[in-house]
Amino acid sequence: MIAQSAAAQAAYARPEAPQRNPRALEYDLLARATKALTLAMHEDGPRYGRLLAALDENQRLWSTLAADVAEPGNGLPQKLRAQLFYLYEFTALHSRAVRDKGASVEVLIDINTAVMRGLRGQGAVT
Repeated sequence: MIAQSAAAQAAYARPEAPQRNPRALEYDLLARATKALTLAMHEDGPRYGRLLAALDENQRLWSTLAADVAEPGNGLPQKLRAQLFYLYEFTALHSRAVRDKGASVEVLIDINTAVMRGLRGQGAVT
């Protein structure tokens, strides 16, 4: 999904880290964003700043995924590409609802977890 561009590597990989395949990189990025959302959701006391940071990280990731699946040369099946783009649109809308109306972060965590399962071959994104 994510193009192996210099920008993506610079943003998400340590220079000393061994090269990883795109699927493993995507899994790790989703896991990191999901962990940040989960920690922000379960944090006691004032958590709005941490929540905003987690939402922003998750949205940047989904924006990158959406840009990649929108590329004509993307090798994923068209139906899966459309489903992933829809998930990007939904995460953007729901993230705004979390920020503006106090909606639950759980649905974003559930989406990320489902996609991670798909990346691990444990179920398809539907």
